[in-house]
Amino acid sequence: MKRVVFAVCVLIALTAGVALAADITGKWSGEMSGPDGGGGFTLTYEFKQDGAKLTGTLQGPQGEPLELKEGKVDGDKVSFYVTFEGGGNPMKITNEGTISGDEIKITSKFEGGGDFPPSTISLKRVK
Repeated sequence: MKRVVFAVCVLIALTAGVALAADITGKWSGEMSGPDGGGGFTLTYEFKQDGAKLTGTLQGPQGEPLELKEGKVDGDKVSFYVTFEGGGNPMKITNEGTISGDEIKITSKFEGGGDFPPSTISLKRVK
């Protein structure tokens, strides 16, 4: 009987944790500075969260929206990547971030197409 009660308590605790997890579905936007620290531009993300799965798009100064790939939400952590052609070279940008209410801080790392240092952006929920 004690095992059954314990199992029910654990199940309730896990269910409550999932219910309290952030749902980042919606539009988020932030300003990113250029590689030299100047010449900033706006990035707008449209997130759709389904449990731990994250899909959506990234709209930046390049024109067409980029599709988020392998997006995940794990508690207050978010991760995904985008790919595109930059100057004739394929580029991949991996993103990892932390969700805190109506703010997401994302660190982006660039692969291919040049030697860019990691960058950070603070996104705010668009209301």
